[in-house]
Amino acid sequence: MSEESEKIWKEAEQHLQSGTGGKVARFALACLSGAIPLAGGVVSGAGGAWSEAGQDKFNKILAAWLKLQEEEMKEIGRTLSEVMDRLDQNDPEIEKRLQSPEYLSIIKKAFRDWSAAESEEKRILIRNLLANAAATKICKDQIIRLFIEWIDKYSEPHFAVIKEIHKNIGSTRAEIWAEIHGESVREDSAEADLFKLLIHDLSVGHVIRQHREKDYTGNFIKQPSKRTSSQSSYLKSAFDDDKQYELTELGRQFVHYTMNEIVPKIGFGTSNDTNHSTQNETL
Repeated sequence: MSEESEKIWKEAEQHLQSGTGGKVARFALACLSGAIPLAGGVVSGAGGAWSEAGQDKFNKILAAWLKLQEEEMKEIGRTLSEVMDRLDQNDPEIEKRLQSPEYLSIIKKAFRDWSAAESEEKRILIRNLLANAAATKICKDQIIRLFIEWIDKYSEPHFAVIKEIHKNIGSTRAEIWAEIHGESVREDSAEADLFKLLIHDLSVGHVIRQHREKDYTGNFIKQPSKRTSSQSSYLKSAFDDDKQYELTELGRQFVHYTMNEIVPKIGFGTSNDTNHSTQNETL
């Protein structure tokens, strides 16, 4: 949400909370806060809930807010329509999930945290996640909320790195860079700095990690330290070709549920997704 939009929203919120609209006001506030394009109908149907002057003031505030949000609301409507098109609405379990407070809370968080007009790639990630979250109990709702936050937090270059590691497990930094960009750049370039930042962000965020050996029960095995006879006079390269990278289990589930259409549930700890059928992969 832009700074101007946030300012108008706060003014609308203050007006609603200080007025006499009661339940109607709170419901209108909930619609707006979820960025669901029903607010106009709610307010127009409020009747005598506010005084005429109060209603007029709120209508002006709302009109300004909606003007700023017009394009975003179109994208939200498009996204929700595509989610519904991908679901079997005759399935009683899906219908129950769609009407549950938990799923409605996820919808609200998705459209509050994510700017619908930001990019088409992020819109598709949100669409796939919401469809998967409705079609099956893919994972705990708090993990779905985390994935929504990742979509908001990370950028297209982050997702490009994630996709490359997903397609080529064990890729080094040099291999990741070569596949995404191709040509070499200087170590002291802005491009090298940005690439290091992308790897750092995803590592700190527990989306990717350096490859670790593990035993059959899933315990990571400590590797013996390597002793080198000579020390290099150079710092570690942004495009190091030694350490291999892989997705964490959270990262793997993020790819599975956001970068694919409706898919079967996967469990933690399996080695890969190749045994699970998917529809229309967007990777």
